[in-house]
Amino acid sequence: MEKIINYENLRYYAYSNDKAIKGDIKGIVIDFFGLGGQAMFREDTKTGTFFAENGVIFIVPYTNPWGWMNRDEVRLADEIIDVIKEKYGLTDKTPLVATGGSMGGLACIVYTKYAKHTPVGCVASCPVCDLPYHYTERVDLPRTLYSAFYSYDCSLDEALKSCSPLHLASTLPEKTEYTIFHCEKDSAVNIEMHSDKFVNELSKYRRVDYFKVPNKDHCDLGEENDLKFKQIALSYVLKNS
Repeated sequence: MEKIINYENLRYYAYSNDKAIKGDIKGIVIDFFGLGGQAMFREDTKTGTFFAENGVIFIVPYTNPWGWMNRDEVRLADEIIDVIKEKYGLTDKTPLVATGGSMGGLACIVYTKYAKHTPVGCVASCPVCDLPYHYTERVDLPRTLYSAFYSYDCSLDEALKSCSPLHLASTLPEKTEYTIFHCEKDSAVNIEMHSDKFVNELSKYRRVDYFKVPNKDHCDLGEENDLKFKQIALSYVLKNS
């Protein structure tokens, strides 16, 4: 299919804070929704404003709510980033950082492997890291994963592993730095089965920082850690700009 997204219709397909930026653009942060995310933003968000004030384009692609960073979601994110880069004359040297929480946490990690333009940094909150295990973790999940990977020309287990951070750890790009946050009381994505295992495996191959958030449930970082999350994403941009 031909590409249909351009700057004039971009906001049908993604949120972007680019119009709020004054001065030079230092980089791009792309943020991915958690499972079921369907929001469309008509005004700049708090996070969008934070990054705009620091000269960073913040993009939230309106991906499939059950996307799980499958090949269609990768292509959509790539297309949106290409539109922004073309609009502002940004080059391949412009730093890109991927962020997200829950399914979006998985998405931002997996995107570093498959993205057209490899992110220099990745910051994930309570990410799903073992996707084959997650298929069995809750009764609401099998339908979403079957939807995401039904068209793959392989077994479902092979498809899940192709988008599972734990199973991709040794193949993730060397240039990317990773930071993982996970709430210790997470009742939706078990910390021991996901981030603990993933960080242990990834640390054998890549730079990764890990922050456990005490006494908090799924993706509830709290004000202090939410700010730290954004500041780390910003730092990845600035150190590479």
